[in-house]
Amino acid sequence: MKSFIPLSVPNLKGNEKKYILDAINKEWVSTGGSYINKFEEEMSKYLNVNDAVACQSGTAGIHLSLILSGISNGDEVIVPTLTFIAAVNPVKYIGAEPIFMDCDDMLTMDVDKLERFCREECNLIEGKLINNKSKKHIKAIVVVHVFGNIANMEKIMSIATKYKLKVIEDATEALGSRFISGKYKGKYAGTIGDFGIYSFNGNKIITTGGGGMIVSNDQKLLSKARYLSTQAKDDTLYYIHNEIGYNYRMSNLQAALGKAQLEQLEDFIKIKKENYELYKSKISNIEGLSLMDFRKDVLPNYWFYSLLIDNSKYRLKRDELILFLLEKGIQTRPIWGLIQNQKPYKKCEVYKVEKAKEYINKIINIPCSTNLEKKDIDIVVESLNDGINTIRGN
Repeated sequence: MKSFIPLSVPNLKGNEKKYILDAINKEWVSTGGSYINKFEEEMSKYLNVNDAVACQSGTAGIHLSLILSGISNGDEVIVPTLTFIAAVNPVKYIGAEPIFMDCDDMLTMDVDKLERFCREECNLIEGKLINNKSKKHIKAIVVVHVFGNIANMEKIMSIATKYKLKVIEDATEALGSRFISGKYKGKYAGTIGDFGIYSFNGNKIITTGGGGMIVSNDQKLLSKARYLSTQAKDDTLYYIHNEIGYNYRMSNLQAALGKAQLEQLEDFIKIKKENYELYKSKISNIEGLSLMDFRKDVLPNYWFYSLLIDNSKYRLKRDELILFLLEKGIQTRPIWGLIQNQKPYKKCEVYKVEKAKEYINKIINIPCSTNLEKKDIDIVVESLNDGINTIRGN
C-alpha cells in the first residue's frame, strides 16, 4: 500500500530525459532552440491547426489573446465565476473589467444565461455590445473548458457572432478533448474560438513543468503573439522595439519536455478514461456519492474527476471528507472558490449566479494521475465507503 496517493502528478516515462539531455548537450536551454519549433509544429499537427505559439504559461497566453482581441482599459469581458482565477486575472492586467457568469451542470459557462444577459441587459449599438448598467463596451467572452469537458461552443459562437464578441477559449484543462457530433464534430477544444489557450503546468494532462500554447484561426494575430512574447523585437541586433513586449516565450528545455509528453498524450487520455470508468462503476455503489458525467457530444480528455456529494445521504460534508481522506494518505481538493467572492473582484458585476454557489460545496476532485494504479483506485473507493458512517471528531 502506498503511504500517499497524490491528486495529480506528472507521468515522465517517455523520451523526456533523452530530449532534455539533447537540448543541454547542444547548449540551447533558453528561449532559442529547435525544440520550441518542433513542439509548436507537432502541437499544430495534433490539433489540426495551421500554427501555434509556445509561451511561458496559460495565463500569459490568455493575456496576449486579450491584447490581440483589442481589449483595453475600460472595456468589459464576460467570464465564468467557477474556474481557476488565472482565467480572469489577465482581464485586470489590461485594465478591463470582468462580468461574472454562472455555470451549467457540466460546470462550464451557462449559455442560456449568457444569451439572456446579452439580450436583456445590453444593447447592440453600431456593432458594439453596450452594457446598460455600466455603459461600457463588452468586447469578449473568456470561456473555460472545465476538467476536460468542453463548453457548449455551438451556442457560444452563435451568441458571439450575433453580438460581435471575440471568443477566447481557455482550454488549459482540455488538451485532447474534442467534439464527436454536432456542428464542430472533430474539432478540438481551443480550436473553435478566436483564440485557444493550453497549459502545461505540472498537474495538467501533459506538462512542460510550466508553459502554455496559443492557437488561433488568424495567422497574422499568431505572428503578432510570437512577436509580443519575445519583447517585441523589431531589430534583434540593434535592440529596436516599437511596441511594449513581454518575456513570455517558452524555453527550449520546457519544449523538449513538452515534445516527449505530447508523444504520449493519446495514451494518457486512454488511461484517464479507463480509470474514470473504473472509479465511476465502483463509486456508484456508495450511496450519496457519484462521479460527474462529461458531455455526450464530446470525447473528453478526462483530466480531472469530480466527485459529487449528496449530504442528504452521505454523512461527511465536503471539507470533512477532504480531511478524512488526507488522514488516510489520499490527496483531494475542493473545487475553486467563486472568483466573484475574491477580494479583488467583489465590486465587479455578477449576473444571476446560482448553480455555481451550490456546486462549490458539493464537489471534490479525487486522485487522477495517469500513473495511478488500480490498487490505488481501490484504496480511494474503500476509504470513500468508510466515510459513510464516519462522524468527524468521534
